[in-house]
Amino acid sequence: MNKIRLALAAVVLTFATATSALAQAPLKIGYTSVSYVLAQMPESKQIESQLKTYSSQLEAQLKTKYTEYQTKGEAYQKGASAMSDVVRADKEKELQNIQQSIQEFQRNADQSLQQRQQTLLKPALDKLQKAIDDVAKESGYTYVLNSDGDSPVLLHGPEEGNISDLVLKKMGITPPAPGAAPTAAATPAPAASKPAATPASSGKKKK
Repeated sequence: MNKIRLALAAVVLTFATATSALAQAPLKIGYTSVSYVLAQMPESKQIESQLKTYSSQLEAQLKTKYTEYQTKGEAYQKGASAMSDVVRADKEKELQNIQQSIQEFQRNADQSLQQRQQTLLKPALDKLQKAIDDVAKESGYTYVLNSDGDSPVLLHGPEEGNISDLVLKKMGITPPAPGAAPTAAATPAPAASKPAATPASSGKKKK
C-alpha cells in the first residue's frame, strides 16, 4: 500500500489562479480523494493486472536464482570434505557470488516494480488531473485539495465540497452507489519476496 501512496503523493492536487477577476471572487474550496477516483477508473484494473504480471515475472527469475543457489549449496555440503582446498575455495566463492547476485536482484526488482508502477499510472493520473482541472474551472473552485493519505491535506470539509463524483462523471464514469463497498486502487503485488539467500557453511576441515 505504501508504494501506491508514494505514487499518489506526487498528485497532491492544488489549484490556484492569479487573475484579477478570480482574486475579487469569493474563495471556493473543494476536495477529492485521488485514490477513490483512481480506483473507479477502468485503467485501475488494467494497471493492477499488468503490475501483478510483471511482479510474477520478477519472482520467477528470483526463484530460478534461488534454486540454483540451493542446488549448488547442497552439492557443496555433500562433497566439501572430499574437495581439495583450491576446489573448495572456488566453490565457496561461486556460492558467495550467487548470493550477492540474488540480493542485488531483489533490490533492483523493487526499484523496477516502482518504476513500472509510475509509468503505468502516469496516463491515468494525467487524465484525472485534467478532469479535476475541468471540474474546478466549471464549478468555480479556487482550490481543490486531496483528502488521501495518513496525513491528508484536508482535515475537515463539508460534503458539498467533495467533487470526487463530479470528477468521475466528467470522465464518463458512473460513481458507485452510496454505501457501496469501496474499491481498492491498483496496488502492485510485492516483488522479489523470497528471503535473502544465506551462505552455505564451509565444510573445510582444520588441519
